Amino acid sequence: MTAIVTITFNPALDVNTSVQDMMPEKKLKCSDPVHEPGGGGINVARAIKKLGGEALAVYLSGGDAGKKITALLSAESVSSLVIPIKGVTRQNLIILDRSSNGQYLFDMPGPLVSEAEWRGCLNAVDQISGIDYLVVSGSLPNGVRPDIFFELADIARRKHAKLVVDTAGEALQLAVRAGAYLVKPNLKELGLLAGERNITGENVADAARKVLQGSACQVIVVSMGSKGALLVTKDECVKVVPPAVTPLSTVGAGDSLVGGLVLALSKNMTLADAVKFGVACGTSATISPGAELCRKVDADRLYNMIKDKPVTSISLNGAPHQLDL
Repeated sequence: MTAIVTITFNPALDVNTSVQDMMPEKKLKCSDPVHEPGGGGINVARAIKKLGGEALAVYLSGGDAGKKITALLSAESVSSLVIPIKGVTRQNLIILDRSSNGQYLFDMPGPLVSEAEWRGCLNAVDQISGIDYLVVSGSLPNGVRPDIFFELADIARRKHAKLVVDTAGEALQLAVRAGAYLVKPNLKELGLLAGERNITGENVADAARKVLQGSACQVIVVSMGSKGALLVTKDECVKVVPPAVTPLSTVGAGDSLVGGLVLALSKNMTLADAVKFGVACGTSATISPGAELCRKVDADRLYNMIKDKPVTSISLNGAPHQLDL
C-alpha cells in the first residue's frame, strides 16, 4: 500500500558547480560537481522523505544518467519504480557565480519517449494499490502528449486517489480540464489558465476562481515566490505569507512546497494548514545552499511561526472567502 506516488516523465541528473565569475569566451574553472537526482516528481518524493514521510517515485530512466539517479535515490532511501526507456535521461547544469551569488540554471529538453514507454509508466502506476495522492510534477519530454493528463485523471478516479499536478503550458491547461484535484501554478501560469495577461495580487483570487468555475478542478494553490502562496477553492481563499528570510537559492523551492503540502494532506491536515506547511517547506528550501531541498528542522520552525496567524473573513465577488492577512 503506497499512500503517495509521484510521477516524473522527464527526470534529470542535476549537476551543481560554481565559478568565480561567469564570463563569456573564457575557460571557467569549476568547483567539484555535486550530482543530485532531479525532476519535479522525484524532488517531491525526496522532499517528503526529508520531512519524515514516505513516497514512491515512479520515473522514466535511460542511460548512465538514469542509473545514477536511481543510485542516488537509493542512497537517500527514497523508494523508486523505474520505467526503462531507450533514450538517455537528461543532465541539467546549475552554476553559482560566486562573485555575484547569482545562480544560472541550464535546463535540457530531455529524450524522445515512445508511446509504448510512457504507456508502460501508466500501466505500472495502474498496478499500484492503496494510492491516496498521485502527484505528477515537472515537464513532459518529447513524445509524451499533453493530453496524457486525461488518462492520469482516469487512473486517479478508478483508484479513488487525488491527482495533484505541478506543470506548465498546455499540459497544465489539460490537467485542469481533465479534473485534477489540485494544481499549483505560478502567477504567469495562472494568467494563461485564466486567459488574463496581467495577474497581480489584487486579481489573483478572482482569476483562480474563474479557472475553478469552468472546470472539475477543486483546488488551486498559486505560488508567489517570497510572497508565499494563495489557496483558492470554490468556498475559501487563504493567503499564506512566509517569514522574511535571506534566500541562498530558489532551486527546489516549488517541489518542496508541493511535497510538504501533499504530506500534510495525507496526514489529514486541513487545506489551509497544509498550504501553510507547504509554504514553510518551500521557504526552507530557499535558505538551503545550492540545489538542496527543504530541511525538516527549518520547515518545522517556519511552520510554527505561521500556523497560528489569524484568518480574516473577506468578501470576493459577493462570495464569502477566507484571506490570511
